[in-house]
Amino acid sequence: MKLFTDHLQQHFYTAFKTDDNHHCTAVVTQGLHEPTLVSSNKLLAEQLGIDPAQLTSPEMLQIMSGNQIPDASQPIALVYSGHQFGVWAGQLGDGRAITLGELPVKETLWDIQLKGAGTTPYSRFADGRAVLRSSIREYLCSEAMHGLGIATTRALCLINSQTPVYREEVEPGATVCRVAESHIRFGSFEHFHYRNQPESVKALADYVIERHFPDWMDRDDKYLLMLENCVLKTAKMIAQWQSVGFNHGVMNTDNMSILGDTIDYGPFGFLDNYNPDFICNHSDTNGRYSFKNQPSVGLWNLNALATSLTSLLESDHLIGALKQYEPEFLKQYRTIMASKIGLKEYQPEDEPLINQLLELMQTNNVDYTIFFRSLCAFSKHNQTVRDQFLDREGFDGWAEKYLQRLAQQSSTDAQRQEKMLATNPKYILRNYMAQAAIEQAYQGDYTEVQLLLEVLQSPFDEHPDAEKYAGLPPDWAEAISVSCSS
Repeated sequence: MKLFTDHLQQHFYTAFKTDDNHHCTAVVTQGLHEPTLVSSNKLLAEQLGIDPAQLTSPEMLQIMSGNQIPDASQPIALVYSGHQFGVWAGQLGDGRAITLGELPVKETLWDIQLKGAGTTPYSRFADGRAVLRSSIREYLCSEAMHGLGIATTRALCLINSQTPVYREEVEPGATVCRVAESHIRFGSFEHFHYRNQPESVKALADYVIERHFPDWMDRDDKYLLMLENCVLKTAKMIAQWQSVGFNHGVMNTDNMSILGDTIDYGPFGFLDNYNPDFICNHSDTNGRYSFKNQPSVGLWNLNALATSLTSLLESDHLIGALKQYEPEFLKQYRTIMASKIGLKEYQPEDEPLINQLLELMQTNNVDYTIFFRSLCAFSKHNQTVRDQFLDREGFDGWAEKYLQRLAQQSSTDAQRQEKMLATNPKYILRNYMAQAAIEQAYQGDYTEVQLLLEVLQSPFDEHPDAEKYAGLPPDWAEAISVSCSS
């Protein structure tokens, strides 16, 4: 059987190779010394039509570590710019990510990209490398988000090596094979807008539409449809982040996908105790990307994208598209939160019920994920979940209103519980879980990485062999700090 890399196409490179390489640059991967396979994602492989056994072959190990370029491949790095922490940063680009090509699966092209395979023209003063620590975090979290039903890039395999990489200390270099329908970002459009190259903005928009929305190609409003789609998908994505307690950490415009996928896992974090002021990124000293700020930052970033499309769309169309963000976000978030507490349908009077619950959780330092999973078993005769609150009277007052609301529904406790268990995950990727896998991997033991991968792929199910990860985090977890270097 031929390796799947033999089927790679060069659609993006072919589209722009006669455009003076404005949008991308041909590059060569720089391999890793003594690569070893840490983990391969069999589930994703099967969904891509790949024989999972191929991922463990010696030839694939050389390709996924950057030591060998597939025959069908013309590796490229994409250019983009962006606003970082609200400040225009100028040209950025794929500094340590190299796209090998696109894999056709039915009518969809999937980018196959190596992260950590060496320098590109956009590396600036960096080394183009990724360390095992951050690679494990991205490998696991991207799959965790997919398991939670949130649009995201994914990872096909993870490679360790004996190549030394210098960060705060010397660490082993690694590569992650990242898979996505697109790696084009808001910053991809900003790059050409601020360079006063409207023809390149148009070419990129045409490419996005041709590849992802071919039915729009002949429509006069195709650029507006592209922007509106991005607005709605981004609103949904961030509503889902908020509902599961996920904090991205670096919502720069160069880390925002034009398709509304979660992209670029750096200093992310899931909430332990419910705290809307949570900041997962040690580098975010002003809290710009705190958990509670994510919805407003999403709109700020969409405004930056809209600005970069002014050569294609009139201002009233841009404003009209942006105005769709807030109602879409609220609709998505309210619907999910109503489902989390077992309501069939959100009603306006449910707003204070949900808000009061979150306030109680915050003041009582209640674990976000554990509480909502425990709430699945709540009934008039089973209110043990109240034990998670120091303010029992406060919870009892809320529970009385909650029971009254549940009584308005025509469903049994068992029916409600079944739906709630499918909405409230038992497992999320807490930082201490990733840290445990990292520490074992540094000792050459990759079993914890594989265990977490399988658990996080089905986070709503019971996993008896991972029950230790369903409880409260250990005290030492509070000392874990992640930054942009993570």
